[in-house]
Amino acid sequence: MKFPNKKYNSIKKFSLDYLKLRQDDITNINFKLLDKIIRMIEKKIKNQNTLFVCGNGGSAAIANHFVADYLKYARTDTKIKPKIISLSDNIETILAISNDFNFNDVFSYQLESLAKKGDLLLTISSSGNSENIVKALKTAKIYKLNTISFTGFDGGKAHKIAEIGIALKSKNYGIVEDLHHTLMHFICQFLRQKYATKDVKKISF
Repeated sequence: MKFPNKKYNSIKKFSLDYLKLRQDDITNINFKLLDKIIRMIEKKIKNQNTLFVCGNGGSAAIANHFVADYLKYARTDTKIKPKIISLSDNIETILAISNDFNFNDVFSYQLESLAKKGDLLLTISSSGNSENIVKALKTAKIYKLNTISFTGFDGGKAHKIAEIGIALKSKNYGIVEDLHHTLMHFICQFLRQKYATKDVKKISF
């Protein structure tokens, strides 16, 4: 559903409607798909494959947060050591690629140098139609990476190309980004408690 589809004079009413749509979307995701995504990420971590993640704008911030949460948070008090790289994090490399070649190449070009067979690419795109995301997914398939997409707006191109993905129904960028962030925390915290080396009651979540 598109939100907002009318003008609001009350911030309370606006916020409550926003929260209701967000709640409806997250509680109606396909949890079987989410379980498959978790198992795929879990397998890659155990095999010491690299998880690559990328996105544009607000989705880039979520991609970078993935690195912080997995490299530090998921490892702390657990027996797992995730290897994760955000392709959105190196502004110098991104600008060089976009300036000398094309902005559509900023993620795929990095993958060509860094990725190896068996690694995993997770893309985050609200619309699912960003050309650099689409090209990254296509490149990942060529290099025989597994691919996951987080999208909104019912999926777009990325959802169709990725091996597996969650396409949220919301057509509001804020709600979609909120929920992509939530999905990231679902997965990370689930894995942390699963592989905790001490009583989870004694671990700060």
